[in-house]
This record gives sequence, structure tokens and C-alpha cells, in this order.
Amino acid sequence: MKTMVVGASKGLGRALMEGLGGVGDTLTGVSRSRPEQLISRTGAQVCWVEADLEVPGTAATIIEQAVAADGLDTLIYNLGIWEERAFESTYSFLTDQDAQLEAIVSCNITAPLLLIKQLLPVLLKSAQPRIILTGSTSGLPRSGRPEVAFGASKFALRGIADALREGYRHQRLGVTCLNLGYLNTDDTLSISRTLAEQRGEGQLIPVHDVVQVVRMVLNLSSASFVKELTLPALLDERF
Repeated sequence: MKTMVVGASKGLGRALMEGLGGVGDTLTGVSRSRPEQLISRTGAQVCWVEADLEVPGTAATIIEQAVAADGLDTLIYNLGIWEERAFESTYSFLTDQDAQLEAIVSCNITAPLLLIKQLLPVLLKSAQPRIILTGSTSGLPRSGRPEVAFGASKFALRGIADALREGYRHQRLGVTCLNLGYLNTDDTLSISRTLAEQRGEGQLIPVHDVVQVVRMVLNLSSASFVKELTLPALLDERF
């Protein structure tokens, strides 16, 4: 299987690069620069594409050219940014800078649209094409979060997923949106899950759990797919 992870240099993206696949599989990471000491824990071959999604049109072309010859089975779009004071008690929409709001829309909506459009012809050549979009519980109705631009962008991501399913159902494209709650990105896969789950006292999800969920999605047969999956922390009172 040939899998691409966009936003792969740190946090959840790095965990996906380290934990997905196996011997004979290829994982292609995408970020502005390749991180040091990133090694697959599963024996998969790791490749890298350096591209800046802050310039989405140019980045999409670079990324497509990197995989066009060898093909691609799965695209995981994990890149996303949020407001400067997002998830803090001091957050206020009225104090958000206009340039930052534009950047959130560009990174979280424009970039995945342009990249998916560029990569679809490559993906649809696969016997089992898959797209996984990293959404957020902030993109769910009545999420309980006030961050306007971030929430709107995650709502949009779910809309992108819905439209792609309908447009390419007969080409057997499976599109999954993962609505993730607050993550513990401080503890990497090198830390045991037992220790990682203790951080946040039940309010944070270890990246280990997300990697396990993604592995499940990718290991399904071509007859089924996961449409949408919501993964909040157990003690997140919004859910």
C-alpha cells in the first residue's frame, strides 16, 4: 500500500508516519522540511516531499509530481491550523487578526481542495483508493466551542468529504472524516500508551489511539469504508 500523510513532521502526523503500514508498504510524508530521526516502527519504506501548503497551488503540483509515476492508494490530510488564542478562556473572535483568519481558510479548506483535485487522477488508478481527512469535534453541530474560523473550516472539511463520496462513489473512492477531540501530542509512539493516556487525566487522547483507528480504516476490505468517526476523550463533557 502506498500512503501519503500531509502534515507529517510532528504531532499526530509524525505518529502516523511512524505507526502505519508494514514491510512492503510505502509512506510518503509531506511537510515544509523533513524532520530528523523519523523512522517507521513497522518496517515500511519512508519517503518525503518538501512542500509548503501555505502556497497551496504550487504545493499541490509538487506533491502530485512526486507520486504520479509510482501511484498512490491513500491520502491522509492531517494539516490544520487554528486561531492564536484558540481553546483558551481568553479567545475572542473580535480580536482575531484578518490575516490569520485568511490563513486558516487557506490551510484548512483551500489547500485540501486543491491538493485533492490534483491527486484524484492518481488515486483513482488504485484498486482501493482512500482519502482520510483529519477533522475535529469542533466541526460537529453543537460542539460547544466558540472558535469561529477553526470551527467553520472543520465543518467545511466534512462537507468536502460528503461531496467527494457522492461524486466518486462509482469509482470506489472511500472518504473518511475523523472528528478528533483534544490530543496528547507531547507523548510520541516511543512512549508507552499506558503512560500517554495518563496525561491530561482523561481529557486528552493519546496519538496511539488515533494510529490504531487509522490502521483499522485502512485494513478494511474494498467492500466497505468508514464514513465518519468521532473520537473524543472519555472525560470530555461536551460528548
